[in-house]
Amino acid sequence: MKKTDVLIIGGGPCGLAAAVGASKAGAKTTIVERDERLGGILMQCIHNGFGLHLFNEELTGPEYAERWKELVSASKNIGIITNAFCFNLEKLSTAHSTMHGISSKKSGNLGIMQENFDTMQGVNSGGYLVSASSVEGIIEIEAKAVVMALGCREKPAGAILLGGTRPAGIFSAGCAQKLINVEGKKVGKRVVILGSGDIGLIMARRLVCEGAEVVGIYEIMAQSGGLARNITQCVQDFNIPLHLSTTVTRVVGEKRVEGVFVAPVNEKLQPIKELEKFVPCDTLLLSVGLIPEIEIAGELGLEFNPVTNSYTVDEYFQTSSTGFFCAGNVLHVNDLVDNVSFEGGRAGECAALFSKSGLDMSNKLEITYDDHIKYTVPKYIYNNKKGEVKISFRVNKNYKRTIIRAMSGGVEISKRPAPAVTAGEMQSLTLDKSKIVNDLHLEIEVME
Repeated sequence: MKKTDVLIIGGGPCGLAAAVGASKAGAKTTIVERDERLGGILMQCIHNGFGLHLFNEELTGPEYAERWKELVSASKNIGIITNAFCFNLEKLSTAHSTMHGISSKKSGNLGIMQENFDTMQGVNSGGYLVSASSVEGIIEIEAKAVVMALGCREKPAGAILLGGTRPAGIFSAGCAQKLINVEGKKVGKRVVILGSGDIGLIMARRLVCEGAEVVGIYEIMAQSGGLARNITQCVQDFNIPLHLSTTVTRVVGEKRVEGVFVAPVNEKLQPIKELEKFVPCDTLLLSVGLIPEIEIAGELGLEFNPVTNSYTVDEYFQTSSTGFFCAGNVLHVNDLVDNVSFEGGRAGECAALFSKSGLDMSNKLEITYDDHIKYTVPKYIYNNKKGEVKISFRVNKNYKRTIIRAMSGGVEISKRPAPAVTAGEMQSLTLDKSKIVNDLHLEIEVME
């Protein structure tokens, strides 16, 4: 049985930053990574554009990962376990408070007073037991706090009910990226891409650079799901056709993909069959969405957000189970890896504070928002008037000119003009908590 203050599940950009954050806050920290090395998806992202916000440099994915691995290596209280898959997690029900050494099971008035104090301060009252399968056998790790930093996986063809046959030549964009960038293999000569998420846009450019012809990118929505810079640099600069409000309806081929049928969609996103046409190709890449890797926490009964397909968190990135934290792409899909690392670092720091002295969880407040906003991270804050809080959110569709406002007690406490707000790019507000009264509401005024 191994014991640690903070256990980080996942050694990608979020997990590495979480470990550094927890270590700097004085916690004994352990990273468990299922791959043979740290870095996660960054190790196959050889394009640049990473680190502009955190390191003030434009780095490739492996370079960005190396910066964080160097910070991890420089710490004396971070343990690393690789080639280990976490398959079970449970919350310990019998433990002692880390602050005062008083059992949470103690009866009488003293026990009741201690329980109330623990709730207010967010004191660790049990911890977690995680089981992992490794090359050395089954490992059990007991932790006072856990940070889930597992990222997400791509949706396969079966998840989108793609019609037709199942020949060779159908790849997720991330799989194709690994085959090309890591294994040095070609995936096809004439390629169709379904979906315009960032990885699909980036792979369109990569395929052209490798000598393939990208026939077109087909996006079912009326706007691209990728960053504006990727649309410009990866699609427009390479003259790759981007077809909006259009989808792939069927795959044709026996042993290998021979082509696909595509069709425009109506306002209900249903294909218009009479306008369907055949596009010859030998490869189909799917960039149709990501699924958060949340299964390890399935038995905890955490509060769930159906919009993000993950759990809700408070301003500490703590879920509805005290001491269990969630950040990065396993929480919600971020546009920039710098944001992932920011969230991981904050979650790791807060997990360390929780394990050592507790968190101030008094005066819990839910953030509300208008119909222009899909969700916010965090969902909850604590109205304790201390410091600042960063709120990230996404809008439902593209707007040319907007004003983003934060209201509290009917009073405007923050206002920011935001031109060209798009559904594919994360927005954020940093608020002074001393101005928050007894509610917090975000709203967007659309100018045109």
